[in-house]
Amino acid sequence: MESKPSPPKPRNLIQTIERASLILDRIGQNPKGMSIHDLHVGLRLPKGTIHRILSSLSYFGYARQDSETKNYFLGFKLMELGSLSANQLDLRKVAEPILRNLVEVTGETAHMVVIDRNEIVYIDKHETLQARGNLRMFSRVGARNPVHSCAVGKMLLSLLPEEQVDRIIGETGLPQRTSNTITSLARFKEHLKTVRNQGYAIDDEENERGIRCVGAPVFDETGAAVAAISVSGPTVRVTKRLIADSLAKEVMRSAMEISRRLGFEEPGRKEGRK
Repeated sequence: MESKPSPPKPRNLIQTIERASLILDRIGQNPKGMSIHDLHVGLRLPKGTIHRILSSLSYFGYARQDSETKNYFLGFKLMELGSLSANQLDLRKVAEPILRNLVEVTGETAHMVVIDRNEIVYIDKHETLQARGNLRMFSRVGARNPVHSCAVGKMLLSLLPEEQVDRIIGETGLPQRTSNTITSLARFKEHLKTVRNQGYAIDDEENERGIRCVGAPVFDETGAAVAAISVSGPTVRVTKRLIADSLAKEVMRSAMEISRRLGFEEPGRKEGRK
């Protein structure tokens, strides 16, 4: 079988990243690991350069050194990222028909997000013709937003340990996106308690003026919140009454259906099977 040709090398390729990639590829091809000398001979790179790159890769968990042989191996961080990547691909595949149905039922835009580096990242988005009106949301797959001003971000934050929430907010702060954004730490923590208790979160024009959103969590088979989904639309259509009457229930129902397909079982269901 012929191998696929490599994509053309970009003109703005960063040399250090290219060298780090070559080093990781070479290490991964050797089950017994590789020494700096081995990499120097195989890649024809200066030993000092290899040592500096490996030191950085080891610090961030992408490489590790055996204390006895001094050989380098692939780090466990790569396994973690590989698992996260697979989970995200599975998430999108599992969630797609449910999100499309949610869009049909509500007539508004549906999103799925995960938390990455203290921000939410949109990994899927579905719109209807109705949602493609004059008022357009800035969201797109791959885009990022602060966790504190979005319904999906607040939902996921509410399910984290308090010390982790403190760390995230300590690093990012609570910057004001609109006049409705919660910027008081005490008020925000009380708000997270409400979100956690009710099982859904509302973004009441806190991230974008004129846009209201309701989000709910998606759980995996271990019970961990791995993502969140939401329905968003202009405030003239996504009213507070609509959220209370039906929209929050629809979003939570869809989120739970995705969770079940990922292997999650609600506590009540488990007890009922005993």
